[in-house]
Amino acid sequence: MDQTYDWGRFTVRINVNAPVEQLYKGWATRKGIEYWFLRESLYQHPDGSALGENEFVSKNDSYTWKWHGYPDTTTEKGLILDANGKDLFKFQFGKAGICSVTIRKEMNETIVELVQDEIPLDEKGKMYYHVGCKTGWTFYFANMKSMYEGGIDLRNRNEHLQEMLNS
Repeated sequence: MDQTYDWGRFTVRINVNAPVEQLYKGWATRKGIEYWFLRESLYQHPDGSALGENEFVSKNDSYTWKWHGYPDTTTEKGLILDANGKDLFKFQFGKAGICSVTIRKEMNETIVELVQDEIPLDEKGKMYYHVGCKTGWTFYFANMKSMYEGGIDLRNRNEHLQEMLNS
């Protein structure tokens, strides 16, 4: 095995035929992130008040996320570390590290890029957070492209079907 491999970070990128502004809204609003990624998202201000479905998150807001294919007991909670209102969305992803999403034009294409770093380097970190999260983000980025370019949702919505690629 290559000893120089960096288990502490990975990058996933995809081109999506949609405007930067629309894709940013797809991360930084409850309605947007539920469109392609989550079953339910709750964004909250530091005072605990909930953001509206189309209200943009800000730095220091928090989230509670639930996925299709999983029961309500499966949630992720974290803090929004940065959200610039246009092309950068950064969040603490539980124990799995920090995710930084940038959306930009590159060679006349709109690129969504996620870097997950500060991944724990123990065996659990390598398997669950590096391999597991990279696998998950790869699927959800494909679903993002599918939803924005064709409206076809690839997510498994049946929580009784377990160990599925699409949930």
